[in-house]
Amino acid sequence: MARYTGPVCRLCRRNDEKLMLKGERCLSPKCAVEKKNQEAAGKFKRKGRGRRPKKKSEYGIRLMEKQKAKNTYGVLERQMRNYFVKAGRQPGLAGENLLRMLETRLDNVVYRLGFADSLRQARQLVMHGHFTLNGRKTDIPSCAVKPGDVIAWKTGKEKLFPYQSAAQNLSNKEIPGWLSVDAEILTGKVLALPSREDISGTINERLIVELYSK
Repeated sequence: MARYTGPVCRLCRRNDEKLMLKGERCLSPKCAVEKKNQEAAGKFKRKGRGRRPKKKSEYGIRLMEKQKAKNTYGVLERQMRNYFVKAGRQPGLAGENLLRMLETRLDNVVYRLGFADSLRQARQLVMHGHFTLNGRKTDIPSCAVKPGDVIAWKTGKEKLFPYQSAAQNLSNKEIPGWLSVDAEILTGKVLALPSREDISGTINERLIVELYSK
C-alpha cells in the first residue's frame, strides 16, 4: 500500500480530532476539525436535532485507534506491524514500547525539536538531506535515535527558508523534556528515551495492542 498523499485535513476530519498534521494551521480557525464542528452545530441549530452518530463496533474502535497512530506518525501498515512485533519482544509494556519507537523516529524528532512546522515537512527535510545525525548525513526518516544522539542542520543550509523559519519560530515551540535544543546553532540532542508521560496526544495504545493481538 502506497503512502497517503491526499489532503491531510481529511484525516483529521475522519478521526474527528486534531492530529496536528499541518502545524500552526491546526491551531487556527482554518482547521478542518473546527469547521466540521461549526457546520455540525449549525445543522443542529437549524433543524433542531442532529443526526444520530453511527455506533462503532469493538473492532471498528480498535481499528480507528490504529489508523490514528499511523496517520499521526505517517507510517504504513507494514511498518506499523513491524514496529508492533519489535515492541512485543522488548521488556515492558508492548503498547508503550510501540509509541516510544514511533516517537524516536528521526523525522518525528526533527519535528519535536521545532526544526519543522509539521511532521510531513520534517520528513521531507530529512529525505532531502538537510540534517546530520552525529555528524553524518542521513536521509532516512525512520532512522531510530537514541540517548546521546545529536541532530544538526547540514552545513550550507543556513540561507534556506526552512532553516530561517526554524530559527525565527523556535522560541515559540514547546520542546519535550527528553530533548534539548541549542538555539544559537540550531542543534538538538536526545537526552533520554521518552516515557509514556512525555508522549503527547490521545492515542490509546492498549486498543492497538488488542487489535494486533487477535
